[in-house]
Amino acid sequence: MSAIKLIVGLGNPGASYQATRHNVGERWVRELAQRFAIPLASETKFKGDIGRGDILGHDVRLLVPTTYMNLSGDSVGAVQRFFKIPPQSILVVYDEMAFVPGVVRLKQGGGDNGHNGIKSVRSGLGNNPDFMRLRIGVGHPGSPSKVTSYLTQQAMPVDERIEVERCTTLDDGLLDNILQGNWQQAMNVLHATGES
Repeated sequence: MSAIKLIVGLGNPGASYQATRHNVGERWVRELAQRFAIPLASETKFKGDIGRGDILGHDVRLLVPTTYMNLSGDSVGAVQRFFKIPPQSILVVYDEMAFVPGVVRLKQGGGDNGHNGIKSVRSGLGNNPDFMRLRIGVGHPGSPSKVTSYLTQQAMPVDERIEVERCTTLDDGLLDNILQGNWQQAMNVLHATGES
């Protein structure tokens, strides 16, 4: 497996989206940047906030696209091409309605499962689906007609946010395995725990 060189957090730009379920990926990457003191700066040519730093001895770039979710690939593709990062060395963090809050899963490649951000990232990488994913459960509203409002217009309830933060605060050992590309070990640990 390839070591991770770029971690991307998906979300929508603007204050009105910050606390929504659709922005859990963005929040996760911004918190990671804070945890390891990696400043994120706005870069117009990359259509995003980007930074580079040391995470547990690994040289990693962090990216939060400042495009809307369905155009995330414009940002990810620009960074990937400029720094010549193989798709297999990119980890994309995003919300997953198939899982309840408190469930987090790693995945290598695959389809977009109807997620517009992932669809756009795949397109931005030349239709290459082989990037890695960290999927954060946000639950489902029960009806397809309620999905847009559920994801983008409602602030995530406090109890759900606490649950998501609890299960996405990865310890150093697990994070190190992910960054090294020790995917199977990381999946075994993350997927075996009771909360994920």
